[in-house]
Amino acid sequence: MAEKGELDLTGAKQNTGVWLVKVPKYLSQQWAKATGRGDVGKLKIVKSQGKTEVSFTLNEELSNIHIDGGKPASVSTPRVHPFNLQSVGGQTLTVFTESSSEAQSEEKSENSGIVLDKLALEGIVVQRAECKPAPNEDYMKLKRQQIEESSKPARQILSLDKVVTTNYKPVANHQYNIDYERKKKEDGKRARADKQQVLDMLFSAFEKHQYYNIKDLVDITKQPVIYLKEILREIGIYNVKGTHKNTWELKPEYRHYQGEDKSD
Repeated sequence: MAEKGELDLTGAKQNTGVWLVKVPKYLSQQWAKATGRGDVGKLKIVKSQGKTEVSFTLNEELSNIHIDGGKPASVSTPRVHPFNLQSVGGQTLTVFTESSSEAQSEEKSENSGIVLDKLALEGIVVQRAECKPAPNEDYMKLKRQQIEESSKPARQILSLDKVVTTNYKPVANHQYNIDYERKKKEDGKRARADKQQVLDMLFSAFEKHQYYNIKDLVDITKQPVIYLKEILREIGIYNVKGTHKNTWELKPEYRHYQGEDKSD
């Protein structure tokens, strides 16, 4: 956090009066392009029939507008901007500036980068005004261009004159989906179905073959291994030796066949 410095009230002591002027956005953008050398324009103040007339004329070099890529646009910024003077309206408005000082306090010199912010009161607002462009041809062209730019869609449809062969090739399945399915299969995260539904799938499978290993039954029923083994222990027998070692078969009371000779 920056440590606040003292407030400089020199502007208030000198009774400095300042003008608060509202300018168009495009005008401030052109001012930002100035090199810092020379004038950005000229302010003209005249009195005509007891009435004060104020106008600002932009520097000719800053009136050129450049679009994306640095190319000059087909329109120029209006140069002449009359002021619409307004009263302060009984308000007390002041202008402050803030600047950073590289000085560090002696007691905090060991700390790194403590910057003291300096506030200064530049003066009291004695006049408000609004800077408006003269309604000439340059201004009308500028507004037309601004409307056209703002109405352009962010995305546009382009017609390709040749087939794209390097990028955006269609694929049967995206790698993300393949990795997800593989991970899901490896983790064994399968939703448990109703027990009777699983029994129906098992009996249907054993009508075709007498012996199954657990892997084939998992593929058929799409059930978690632990859940499937719980059901198999109720209706089946696990062979731990013999010709059909490490396979499951139905208990005698659930078989639809008679004897070993009718097995597949």
